[in-house]
Amino acid sequence: MLNPEPSRDFGRTGGEIAMVGGNAPTLGGSLTLERDPIMWTELVTALPGLAAFQPPASEASLDRCASVLGHPLPQDLGALLRQSNGIEGEYGDGLIWSVERIASENLTLREDSELATLYMPFDSLLFFADAGNGDLFALLPRIRRPDVFVWNHEDDSRTWVAPNLATYLEWWLTGRITL
Repeated sequence: MLNPEPSRDFGRTGGEIAMVGGNAPTLGGSLTLERDPIMWTELVTALPGLAAFQPPASEASLDRCASVLGHPLPQDLGALLRQSNGIEGEYGDGLIWSVERIASENLTLREDSELATLYMPFDSLLFFADAGNGDLFALLPRIRRPDVFVWNHEDDSRTWVAPNLATYLEWWLTGRITL
């Protein structure tokens, strides 16, 4: 799933990144040098490829999404949606879905009786983006893991692809994640 090429890694810092020596976000590991929230639009803009940002999601739409799903959105995803209610990639693919689409897609996948006969349950996954080939990217909000997984629609596998949302964005846009 991952190309072995080295890459910048924005790393785990509790939903934040460390800014060390200039403007470039760097791996913070368990030590966060500064406690500034991620500026998601700036992070994505600094990466290769084109991205189309949307107006921020309202708190009411985020609350409705959490209510529909039965659990709150992960902190990083909620913070990103507060800055841009979805991000489209270069070819119109859903790099990050809107809060409305997150609610709709997850509800459909969780409640469709035909899908329930074909696939393992989707209840533990929170889908937030698509790969453009039928595969979907997901977080695991109920166990509070920041990791990103990809669900393969052909064989129902769920494979780890990134340690967090920021790294998913970087690795997906730089081609390090391949499906």
